Parts: sequence; structure tokens; C-alpha cells
Amino acid sequence: MADDKEITAPVIGANEAVTGHIISTTIGGKNGEPKRTISYMAERVVGTGSFGIVFQAKCLETGETVAIKKVLQDKRYKNRELQLMRTMDHPNVVSLKHCFFSTTSKDELFLNLVMEYVPESLYRVLKHYSNQRMPLIYVKLYTYQIFRGLAYLHTVPGVCHRDLKPQNVLVDALSHQVKICDFGSAKMLVKGEANISYICSRFYRAPELIFGATEYTTSIDIWSAGCVLAELLLGQPLFPGENAVDQLVEIIKVLGTPTREEIRCMNPNYTDFRFPQIKAHPWHKVFHERMPPEAIDLASRLLQYSPSLRYTALEACAHPFFNELREPNARLPNGRSLPPLFNFKQELSGASPELVARLIPEHVRRQMGLNFFPSIT
Repeated sequence: MADDKEITAPVIGANEAVTGHIISTTIGGKNGEPKRTISYMAERVVGTGSFGIVFQAKCLETGETVAIKKVLQDKRYKNRELQLMRTMDHPNVVSLKHCFFSTTSKDELFLNLVMEYVPESLYRVLKHYSNQRMPLIYVKLYTYQIFRGLAYLHTVPGVCHRDLKPQNVLVDALSHQVKICDFGSAKMLVKGEANISYICSRFYRAPELIFGATEYTTSIDIWSAGCVLAELLLGQPLFPGENAVDQLVEIIKVLGTPTREEIRCMNPNYTDFRFPQIKAHPWHKVFHERMPPEAIDLASRLLQYSPSLRYTALEACAHPFFNELREPNARLPNGRSLPPLFNFKQELSGASPELVARLIPEHVRRQMGLNFFPSIT
């Protein structure tokens, strides 16, 4: 990781085209390591937003393709995304390779986050299936890995993503490995500390956020993941609201009017509001009639008004909907092996032995040696 203080920053014109630029930076030089220069050739812009831009670049020394997220940096503050990404290490979370600063002729400071490059997003994969349903094996594979990534984020660095949506889930087209990306809205939530409620993209925004809650939990990510699951099953967003109020209307059309108790669980300051009394739409009618009951059951356990009643990410991983992935002979449709799904790390540390037993299939436990999981032998 490049050290912030030891970075040689090139001067790049703020309004010049990114593509074709060569950006050089020095890394190393700590603990007796030799310093070395790394140069990146910017190839094409792959994403833009209020934050800045993301471009694909090639490392001239190694030939490796990377993604570089370039964000305007306020000199008075540390960049939260950088702080969080430095703490993360998981197969289902995009990894930070290093970072460096660059300045412009106007003396603007930019932070460049150099990350592994994954060419496809779940959003683009969904577009590919716009005229037909995504095969269920892929729905299972992608959503399982999203939950596994969230289980890690929520328990190990204690991070809430706060903007989970198909655009922020990367998919390797060959291995079908999934990586959660874009931690520009992410935050470590501290109990009792207020957070902004205007967060998360509208279709995936948990109802407590629409109700203006400021003391929410990581279960807002679980709601978002439930919306992503439903979208993969339906081929279109489940709650396509046109604004915040309409978003709530879309949710009520499916879940029915929240009870006073449910509203209290979402935001205690909201209990006096009057809503039209609408009955819940049965989940099996939300999806088409051939939908497996396990898929419907999982969606219903994620998309609950009361945040504390939603499944945790690990509970979601253990759900029977994903049992097919735990079969000893489970394969991709082309006959290749599935990406690694059971190489859990510290995210299992607080899980009950019974949950661990459901998460790690018998054949995997035998392979690893039972002593690896002494609590379930």
C-alpha cells in the first residue's frame, strides 16, 4: 500500500481527457522495502458520478489491468472510503491494491484508489437477460456471494455498505465470482450515533430510511440485498418508486400497510402518521407461479418492515434456497467448478455451531479436516 505521506504526485490537468494519460506513483520505501515506481496508462472511463470517475488502466510494469477511482479530495478530511477499504480482505469484496494522490494545475487534490478490475456488473448481466429469466443457478450463485460479502462487512470491519444495488456488484463472467464494490457511501455504524437517512439508491432503500430514521443498522443492506434477489428473480426492480413517497407506496402495495409497532421499529418519531389501510399482497403472487417456494421464502425473510426481524447475512447464506450450491457435485451450467463459496474467514467467529454446520457442507468439512471446525464435530 502506498503511504500517503510518501507519494509523488504527477500534475494532471483537471479538464483533460483521462484516456491516454500515464500516471506514475512511487510505492514501497517502508520498513526497508525498496521504493519502486508504478505507472498506469488510463485506457477508458468505466463509470462517472458525483464522486468523480472510475477508469480502466493498465500497469505498464506488469501488464495488469486495474480500475482506478479518482475522487476530489478535501484536504481537511481523511477519505472514509480509503480508510474502510484498507481494512477489507474478502473474496466477495473488491480489493484495494494501493492509492496515491494527484494534483491539478488549479491545485485541486485528487485521491486515486487502485483496485482490482472486474469487467462486468450485475446490472449489465441483468440487462443481458432482459428478454428471458436469469437461470436460477446464477440467481443463487450471485445472491449467495452478495450475502457472504455482507456477512464479512457487517461482522469483521463492522461496515454498512449503504448503497447496495446491481451496479455496485461486480461479476467475473468466466468464474461467476461476485465482488461488492463502491464504498463511497459506506460507514462503520456506531450504536447511538446518528447517521444521515438520505442514503442508498431509491429502488433499494430500506423503509426505515424513507421514514427518516437516523439510528439504523446494517439491516438496511439486507433490505437492499432482498431487493436485488427479487430483481434477479423477476427480471425487473420489485419496488420501482419515482420519488421517496412513491417508493413507500410501492413497498406498501406488496407488504401492506405497516402496523404501528412496525413503524415504531423503523422510526419511533413517525408513529402518528396515518396511512391508507392496504392488505399485504401474498408473496407467491408477487412472483410467477413456477417460482421455487424457497426463493419466495427467502425474499419474505429479507423484506420485512421491522429491521430486527430481517435475516442476518449469514442466516441468508444458510437458507435452503442455496442448498443446490452445497451439493458435492454442484457445477456451473458449462460443467466448470463453482467459484469458492465456503472458504469462510473471521465472519464465522460469532456464529452458532448449528449455523456453521448448515453453512459448511459435509463434503467440504471432510476435505478441510473436521478439526478445522472443532465446534461442530
